[in-house]
Amino acid sequence: MFTIGKASEKSGVNIETIRYYEREGVVPKPGRSAGRRRQYSCDDIAKLRFVRRCRDLGFPISIIQTFLSLTTQSDRSCGEVKTMAENHLAEISAKIENLMRLQEALLSLSKNCDDGTAACPMLDALMKDGFGDGLHEQSSR
Repeated sequence: MFTIGKASEKSGVNIETIRYYEREGVVPKPGRSAGRRRQYSCDDIAKLRFVRRCRDLGFPISIIQTFLSLTTQSDRSCGEVKTMAENHLAEISAKIENLMRLQEALLSLSKNCDDGTAACPMLDALMKDGFGDGLHEQSSR
């Protein structure tokens, strides 16, 4: 059995994040010692590592909870996991496209800026009605 500090060290998950995951029901609350200290098993630490890896890939907590529930099922469906992963990948691809549009817009605007002039074309363009409306719609998705 390990303390929360050791569990944090072994799993790579911050202590406060471990407590958050416990409050939110992402991972089960661990047993307690006679002194009421949290005690983590190797299985608890493995679950924390699993959650950390999923978070590193950008999966939301709700999907991670589903993944964790599937790990305990003997008849778990790889197809279900694949579908969730593909949906997440599509969201990431959309975010990348949006970021690339933002990058292009900022490059275009900043290219018009000239050091030392009193008027700033970038600020003028940003003040115009209608500038980047299509871009705004994309970034608010």
